Amino acid sequence: MRIATWNVNSIKAHFDQVTAFLKAENPDVVCLQEIKCEDHAFPTAAIEELGYSCAVHGQKTYNGVAILSRLPMQDVQQRLPGGDDDDHARFVSAVIEGKDLVVRVASLYLPNGNPAPGPKYDYKLAWMERLRAYAKQELKAEEAFVLAGDYNVIPAAIDARNPKAWEQDALFLPQTRAAFQGLLNLGLTESWRALHPLTEGAYSFWDYQAGAWPKNNGIRIDHLLLSPQAADRLVASHIHRDQRGHEKPSDHVPVEITLK
Repeated sequence: MRIATWNVNSIKAHFDQVTAFLKAENPDVVCLQEIKCEDHAFPTAAIEELGYSCAVHGQKTYNGVAILSRLPMQDVQQRLPGGDDDDHARFVSAVIEGKDLVVRVASLYLPNGNPAPGPKYDYKLAWMERLRAYAKQELKAEEAFVLAGDYNVIPAAIDARNPKAWEQDALFLPQTRAAFQGLLNLGLTESWRALHPLTEGAYSFWDYQAGAWPKNNGIRIDHLLLSPQAADRLVASHIHRDQRGHEKPSDHVPVEITLK
């Protein structure tokens, strides 16, 4: 089962790039973030024509997540538990049924958190604590699950071309990295680093400004965290770097795993 995650930075603006990726790569499951549209405006019919069903949790202009699946999908959940007053569309999950594997897949868009300190950073840390509580509860079932998405977290200095430039940024503050490590401490596996422990220069985001892409001034903030039952099946992880070189691309690229 091939599962990809991709912050598309507006499904309307990058629809052609998304459909080209689906046709060329044919992944089983794709988790999208920042679709930036309400559910009714998502191009469900066009994506269904490519053989994918859609689970969408959208929001006008901002945020929004979706799961596209070529495999049977059921038990869709559109809300991360906790935060009853949180109306941001940042979470959707579904159970995906493969031939020899059943796995719950969640598409996540974690808050950016800037400026930090401040209310937006407090919201980021609170959201990450809600995610930790959710993962802790899910682990009790001892079943395969994947938490895939744009975490807005640079886990370590190796995950940035210029880590010093991010030292005061919400994506790289010590509290942010500690919260991310708290997820791993539950027993989750960060799929890319599990298979590429020493690889440098592997990024999933390049800003549109200051020539970040041609200079490879990137950061790795898109992650797939796996429960032990999913991690046992992990055989490959790949960053589709080539997608950033397309005309008018998203500032993120897809990150994909393969579970045997």
